[in-house]
Amino acid sequence: MTLSTPHTSNAPPPQVAASKDDLTVNNVEVVYHDIIQVLRGVSLTVRAGQVTSLLGTNGAGKTTTLRAISGLLKPENGKIREGTISFAGKTLSALNGTDVVKAGVVQVPEGRRVFKHLSVEENLRAGAILGRGNWKEDLERIYIYFPKLPALRHKQAGYTSGGEQQMIAIGRALMAHPRVLLLDEPSLGLAPLLVAEIFDNVRRINREEGLSVLVVEQNANIALRNSDYGYVMESGRIVMEGLSAQLASNPDVKEFYLGVTEGGVRKSFKDVKSYKRRKRWM
Repeated sequence: MTLSTPHTSNAPPPQVAASKDDLTVNNVEVVYHDIIQVLRGVSLTVRAGQVTSLLGTNGAGKTTTLRAISGLLKPENGKIREGTISFAGKTLSALNGTDVVKAGVVQVPEGRRVFKHLSVEENLRAGAILGRGNWKEDLERIYIYFPKLPALRHKQAGYTSGGEQQMIAIGRALMAHPRVLLLDEPSLGLAPLLVAEIFDNVRRINREEGLSVLVVEQNANIALRNSDYGYVMESGRIVMEGLSAQLASNPDVKEFYLGVTEGGVRKSFKDVKSYKRRKRWM
């Protein structure tokens, strides 16, 4: 696979036909405080019913991309200066966070952010605030996906483990009946076994409910194994994209994100200078 250069078109990934239920980010530029530009012409597509990964290092612009989609830029003194974001025939770019959730796009923020003084079940019920469906039936559905939670339902969420809090956060988002789920660094601070369990559950929910997922991750290995299509972001631009299996076998991704050189030798990310990545990709 050849490397793609930064682009402004939003042509659909070649593996599936475009759908009205795709989430599209088209040539989006984001600035903070009117002067600090973070996103520079970002275009990506989350195909309906698929898991899409967005990879990149700290400061690449991944979380800002999610904030732009979720309508959460304003509290951070940010705004979309150029471009559009749309889903299911509706433009999301000018909507606030509440209206984006009503449109069917729900984010699980980095760091879980559970309500620590509420019980596990109260946290989950907070996600049902829109009143879609039967909350009691929805709770049982969440407990099937995350079987560790029923035994903790009356426990204060602040006293649960990091992995359990991630399950709570994802379950709370699912209570809102999203059509697109945005996950910001779900592996952050978790042991490898818990990370694998979280991603197994995300994949199961994707398969069984047809839920579209955009997962932002630094852990490229787990993200590419559990997604259909992927994008690589550097310095606020998309510098590479492709089927996840193709990205996982790409020499640059293997070296820069999986820590494996062409000879199969593992290499620390710190050994690869950022200017070298920019020179090769941009």
